[in-house]
Amino acid sequence: MDEELNKRYGKLQKQYDKFNKLDYIKDVVVIYKDNIAAGCGAFKKYNDRTIEIKRIFVKEAYRGQGLSKLLLAKLEQFGIEKGFKYAVLETGVKQNEAIGLYESSGYTVIDNFGQYEGNSNSICFKKAL
Repeated sequence: MDEELNKRYGKLQKQYDKFNKLDYIKDVVVIYKDNIAAGCGAFKKYNDRTIEIKRIFVKEAYRGQGLSKLLLAKLEQFGIEKGFKYAVLETGVKQNEAIGLYESSGYTVIDNFGQYEGNSNSICFKKAL
Protein backbone atom coordinates (compact mmCIF):
# COMPACT_ATOMS: atom_id res chain seq x y z
CA MET A 1 0.00 0.00 0.00
CA ASP A 2 2.73 2.46 0.95
CA GLU A 3 4.52 1.72 -2.31
CA GLU A 4 1.43 2.55 -4.34
CA LEU A 5 0.71 5.72 -2.37
CA ASN A 6 4.31 6.85 -2.79
CA LYS A 7 3.86 6.55 -6.56
CA ARG A 8 0.75 8.75 -6.47
CA TYR A 9 1.90 11.36 -3.98
CA GLY A 10 5.71 11.21 -4.01
CA LYS A 11 7.44 12.92 -1.10
CA LEU A 12 4.11 14.31 0.08
CA GLN A 13 3.17 10.81 1.29
CA LYS A 14 5.87 10.95 4.01
CA GLN A 15 3.78 13.41 6.03
CA TYR A 16 1.19 10.66 6.58
CA ASP A 17 3.59 8.00 7.88
CA LYS A 18 3.19 9.12 11.50
CA PHE A 19 -0.61 8.75 11.25
CA ASN A 20 -0.47 5.20 9.91
CA LYS A 21 1.55 3.45 12.58
CA LEU A 22 0.05 0.26 13.95
CA ASP A 23 0.56 1.23 17.61
CA TYR A 24 -3.12 1.92 18.30
CA ILE A 25 -4.71 -0.38 15.76
CA LYS A 26 -6.08 -3.59 17.22
CA ASP A 27 -9.04 -4.29 14.93
CA VAL A 28 -7.97 -5.64 11.55
CA VAL A 29 -9.69 -7.57 8.75
CA VAL A 30 -7.74 -9.58 6.19
CA ILE A 31 -9.42 -11.18 3.18
CA TYR A 32 -7.85 -14.27 1.67
CA LYS A 33 -8.35 -15.64 -1.83
CA ASP A 34 -6.88 -19.10 -2.46
CA ASN A 35 -4.88 -18.84 0.79
CA ILE A 36 -3.29 -15.55 -0.30
CA ALA A 37 -3.89 -12.29 1.56
CA ALA A 38 -5.75 -10.27 -1.08
CA GLY A 39 -6.73 -7.24 0.98
CA CYS A 40 -6.89 -5.72 4.43
CA GLY A 41 -8.31 -2.88 6.45
CA ALA A 42 -8.43 -1.73 10.05
CA PHE A 43 -10.02 0.68 12.46
CA LYS A 44 -9.09 2.39 15.67
CA LYS A 45 -11.10 4.20 18.29
CA TYR A 46 -11.43 7.88 17.41
CA ASN A 47 -13.60 8.78 20.39
CA ASP A 48 -16.18 7.03 22.59
CA ARG A 49 -18.78 6.92 19.80
CA THR A 50 -16.64 6.88 16.68
CA ILE A 51 -14.13 4.63 14.92
CA GLU A 52 -11.60 5.79 12.36
CA ILE A 53 -11.32 3.45 9.38
CA LYS A 54 -7.68 2.99 8.37
CA ARG A 55 -5.60 1.44 5.62
CA ILE A 56 -8.15 -0.30 3.40
CA PHE A 57 -6.12 -1.89 0.62
CA VAL A 58 -6.66 -4.59 -2.00
CA LYS A 59 -3.77 -5.96 -4.03
CA GLU A 60 -3.94 -5.00 -7.69
CA ALA A 61 -4.52 -8.58 -8.89
CA TYR A 62 -7.70 -8.82 -6.77
CA ARG A 63 -9.30 -5.47 -7.56
CA GLY A 64 -12.67 -5.22 -9.26
CA GLN A 65 -14.11 -8.12 -7.25
CA GLY A 66 -15.88 -6.09 -4.55
CA LEU A 67 -13.30 -6.89 -1.88
CA SER A 68 -12.86 -3.29 -0.73
CA LYS A 69 -16.61 -2.97 -0.22
CA LEU A 70 -16.60 -6.24 1.73
CA LEU A 71 -13.67 -5.08 3.87
CA LEU A 72 -15.41 -1.80 4.65
CA ALA A 73 -18.67 -3.57 5.56
CA LYS A 74 -16.83 -5.99 7.89
CA LEU A 75 -15.00 -3.15 9.62
CA GLU A 76 -18.27 -1.26 10.09
CA GLN A 77 -19.92 -4.40 11.49
CA PHE A 78 -17.10 -4.91 13.99
CA GLY A 79 -17.45 -1.28 15.02
CA ILE A 80 -21.18 -1.75 15.60
CA GLU A 81 -20.52 -4.91 17.62
CA LYS A 82 -18.15 -2.92 19.83
CA GLY A 83 -20.84 -0.29 20.45
CA PHE A 84 -19.65 2.50 18.16
CA LYS A 85 -22.22 4.71 16.41
CA TYR A 86 -20.15 6.46 13.72
CA ALA A 87 -17.20 5.89 11.42
CA VAL A 88 -14.86 8.56 10.07
CA LEU A 89 -12.01 8.21 7.63
CA GLU A 90 -9.54 10.12 5.52
CA THR A 91 -8.34 9.44 2.02
CA GLY A 92 -6.26 11.32 -0.50
CA VAL A 93 -7.76 13.57 -3.14
CA LYS A 94 -6.00 11.52 -5.85
CA GLN A 95 -7.62 8.25 -4.75
CA ASN A 96 -10.75 8.44 -6.89
CA GLU A 97 -11.51 4.73 -6.49
CA ALA A 98 -11.51 5.10 -2.68
CA ILE A 99 -13.66 8.23 -2.84
CA GLY A 100 -16.15 6.34 -5.02
CA LEU A 101 -16.19 3.41 -2.59
CA TYR A 102 -16.93 5.62 0.40
CA GLU A 103 -19.61 7.66 -1.37
CA SER A 104 -21.33 4.51 -2.66
CA SER A 105 -21.20 3.07 0.87
CA GLY A 106 -23.14 5.96 2.39
CA TYR A 107 -20.29 8.16 3.63
CA THR A 108 -20.60 11.93 3.34
CA VAL A 109 -17.80 14.46 3.06
CA ILE A 110 -17.04 16.32 6.29
CA ASP A 111 -14.57 19.01 7.27
CA ASN A 112 -11.11 17.54 7.65
CA PHE A 113 -10.64 16.40 11.23
CA GLY A 114 -7.74 16.05 13.64
CA GLN A 115 -4.36 15.76 11.98
CA TYR A 116 -5.94 16.31 8.54
CA GLU A 117 -7.28 19.82 9.30
CA GLY A 118 -6.01 22.31 6.77
CA ASN A 119 -4.56 19.60 4.52
CA SER A 120 -5.74 20.22 0.96
CA ASN A 121 -4.54 16.76 -0.14
CA SER A 122 -6.95 15.01 2.24
CA ILE A 123 -10.68 14.47 2.06
CA CYS A 124 -12.57 13.20 5.12
CA PHE A 125 -15.83 11.29 5.38
CA LYS A 126 -18.32 10.25 8.06
CA LYS A 127 -21.13 7.72 8.30
CA ALA A 128 -23.64 6.72 10.97
CA LEU A 129 -23.24 2.99 11.58
